[in-house]
Amino acid sequence: MREEYDFTNSVKNPYAKKVKKQISIKIEEDTIDYFKDLASKIGIPYQNLINSYLTDCAIKHVEPKLKWI
Repeated sequence: MREEYDFTNSVKNPYAKKVKKQISIKIEEDTIDYFKDLASKIGIPYQNLINSYLTDCAIKHVEPKLKWI
């Protein structure tokens, strides 16, 4: 390994903003089961499916329509 490296011509990582962050979230079991079943039909991991769905909602600025009874 070199003692020093020259980074003057380096390029910023274009994927750095796309880095995923691990979080802890409480989701109802029925909801997880739904996404697991759907993911197995599609052939992708259920966490990727949930991430894709939430990303799509964020891009489209989808706001939930909640009614409190």
